[in-house]
Amino acid sequence: MQHQQQHRAQSRQSTINGEIVIVQSHKQPGSGKSASLRLYSCAEVDPKTGKGKMSTETNLKCGKTKTSNGEKTRTYHVKFYVESSFGIPGAFVIRNQGKHRFFLQSASFETHSNQIIQFDCYSWVYPSQKTKKFDRIFFSNTKYLPNQTPQGLMKLRNKELISLRGDGSGERKEWDRIYDYDYYNDLGNPDKGPEHERPVLGGSELHPYPRRGRTGRPPSNADPLTESRPCTTNLDIYVPLDERFSPKKQSEFTSNSIQAALRFLIHEVKSVMQKDSNHFESFDEIHDMFSDNQNQVIEGSLEEKLKAMIPNELFKDITHAIKTPLKFPVPQMIAENEFAWKDDEEFGRQMLAGINPARIRSLEVFPPQSKNGVVSSIEPSHIEHNLEGMTLAQAMNNWRIFILDHHDYLIPFLTKINTKDVCTYASRTLLFLKSDATLKPIAIELSFPGFARGQEISWVFTPARQGEAAALWHYAKAHVAVNDTVYHQLVSHWLHTHAVVEPFIIATRRQLSGMHPIHWLLDPHFKDTMHVNALARSMLINSGGILEKTLFSAELSMELSAELYKEWRFDEQALPTDLLKRGMAIEDPDPDNPTGVQLLFQDYPYGSDGLEIWSAIQAWVTDFCMLFYTDDESVRSDEEIQAWWSEIRNVGHGDKSSETWWYHMTSREDLIKALTTLIWIASALHASVNFGQYAYAGYPLNRPTLCRRCIPEEGTFEYAEFLKDPDKYYLNMLPKRVEMTLGIALAEAVSRHTSDEVYLGQRPSSLWINNEEVSHKFEKFNQELRNIEKRIKEKNTNPELYNRRGRAEIPYMLLYPDTSNVESRGGITGKGIPNSISI
Repeated sequence: MQHQQQHRAQSRQSTINGEIVIVQSHKQPGSGKSASLRLYSCAEVDPKTGKGKMSTETNLKCGKTKTSNGEKTRTYHVKFYVESSFGIPGAFVIRNQGKHRFFLQSASFETHSNQIIQFDCYSWVYPSQKTKKFDRIFFSNTKYLPNQTPQGLMKLRNKELISLRGDGSGERKEWDRIYDYDYYNDLGNPDKGPEHERPVLGGSELHPYPRRGRTGRPPSNADPLTESRPCTTNLDIYVPLDERFSPKKQSEFTSNSIQAALRFLIHEVKSVMQKDSNHFESFDEIHDMFSDNQNQVIEGSLEEKLKAMIPNELFKDITHAIKTPLKFPVPQMIAENEFAWKDDEEFGRQMLAGINPARIRSLEVFPPQSKNGVVSSIEPSHIEHNLEGMTLAQAMNNWRIFILDHHDYLIPFLTKINTKDVCTYASRTLLFLKSDATLKPIAIELSFPGFARGQEISWVFTPARQGEAAALWHYAKAHVAVNDTVYHQLVSHWLHTHAVVEPFIIATRRQLSGMHPIHWLLDPHFKDTMHVNALARSMLINSGGILEKTLFSAELSMELSAELYKEWRFDEQALPTDLLKRGMAIEDPDPDNPTGVQLLFQDYPYGSDGLEIWSAIQAWVTDFCMLFYTDDESVRSDEEIQAWWSEIRNVGHGDKSSETWWYHMTSREDLIKALTTLIWIASALHASVNFGQYAYAGYPLNRPTLCRRCIPEEGTFEYAEFLKDPDKYYLNMLPKRVEMTLGIALAEAVSRHTSDEVYLGQRPSSLWINNEEVSHKFEKFNQELRNIEKRIKEKNTNPELYNRRGRAEIPYMLLYPDTSNVESRGGITGKGIPNSISI
């Protein structure tokens, strides 16, 4: 009788087969009941729970291992029994009943009608005994606006968002999946002493700043406003599960960091053994740090000294790296022409095609003037002889004079900065756009604050080819390069990409369900960013971190960054708007031009390639939004989008909540503008300022991080020293040996792509969304990026576009999408636009 009832019950059931893919590690779910799954129906509601009806439970067992692109995965085949009316699965829950976490990559299920439902997971699943929860839920790649949510998923949708927001209390544990905001109150470590005290950034008019992810660590003992540092290791900082590196990324990141650190340590050990001075004493000595030799090894006394300097555990971890080259790879800056960095035109070209190409602007008024009314000391006589026969008025009227301005924001900080064994000026550099579209520097003004309020002491330097004047001009360019390097690191790179994007990530996770189409659109552009930022707060921007050790701004670095956040506007991060603001483009009335702007001159590699990438992103975002939003009212009535935008403005960037430039988010146009700008920042803008760092900053003479000495003045002891040996004076002006070597190691580490990178125009899975129209639009986007690649290659071979290569012969590839050769990427390539800020 029991068998007959069971048979009748099974006859009313159907089966759903599936595959679960887990990234292989040394600890995996085994056979038995270490991990189990159940499916939720989209349409069929269980009247007892109000959620979708569930399938039978199945366990992961007998998985098959596969290796692809150096990564091992294990695939489990599963079968579920469901009622015949179950329909399509819209979610599944997985319960880890084992002892170890595992990384769930993807899942797919085939219904009785042969329809495949894909789930891209890419997250860690912790044991239920740790999380005190029985399951982890994942939603399918079919996306719904809130008012279109299937009945069986509505309660799950709301419950998941509530869970992700948490209650704002308690210290976060590694297995938590909770998103909340906090100030940058974790940069200092006052318990180590007063020298490690740092102000809280964010929440004040003096130090406004974007918010970061909350960790909930208790306050420090010395200062209740400063969060305590981790007790174990500086890398032990909470990041929500979905934001943590994958096993492969973690392994490569660690390996790359160890390799860069190893080279730094080796140079330091050799320096100690050889009893070298604190400064490099010749250009040859600097060049000797770089080599293509792949056959060097650590051995003998060098190995013993290295063992004595680092813990045994770490030395064991780096034994595999010891067979790598001991010297740094040769940076592109000196690979083809080792003296290109000295050239004036190369100096100007890097403002258009280097790693900080969005600071230069057209000069609107001569002479330049500060916001407080202080007029520059650059006079017409300084520059008129370098304008190709034009008068100053003619050059200004024809938009031929440009300025690299590192003056106003630095002046208030210089008195403090210059008490720290450095010499830093505020600088203004004027450049002339020659007939061949190259930029020629024609004057550099270096300034100190004066003795009285509102006064300044300034010096003006002009180009010279020989003698003392040529050496002083060279020194002046070095001081400008120092200013530009620090601005690049703290503002163009860290603030304008890493820091400003994090609040968008937190708001997206808290307010947009994983079922929301905009969540799906943005998700690849957030990969690894919060984890990278957490590591930066631990090692780079914290008190005593690498940036404080290498930049002239030292412990004032993040205060300087906060000061420049006061000028930040989200709407001006849109590339066309930015170019118009800086006078690098004019409005274009042509309705067929999707960007609405035209560059002042085409040989501006960042602007030219950037506008093409911007246009492609904008078209893709427009196509995507038009599929889901039928009109403006559908945007206004989307409660999740409205909550998302409100939280970004009022909480994530709360110090700017009263600004009037925020989009109102009442139309499809507002949504498209905001999403295009956000994706541009996270992908192309970050790629343009990050992945060329080793090419340009890997050679420290090209982009020094600080100057130890001021430019000598006639009649002083320093001037006599300068006359005696200009090269020696210059080398002693540059960072010390340890600072320079550490800077090179950092540039190498952050310039490397990891092999798991997903690039613009790509998604991590072939069955990545259950929507044919979206797939078609995405393929259109991908094709346009491939067309852009062809055009970039053509531009790089055009001899009339000199700025695309320059004297250094570095082709401009920082905005080259690199959509091909997915399986073989990684390392320092100087090209490729990752979807996200992932390093």
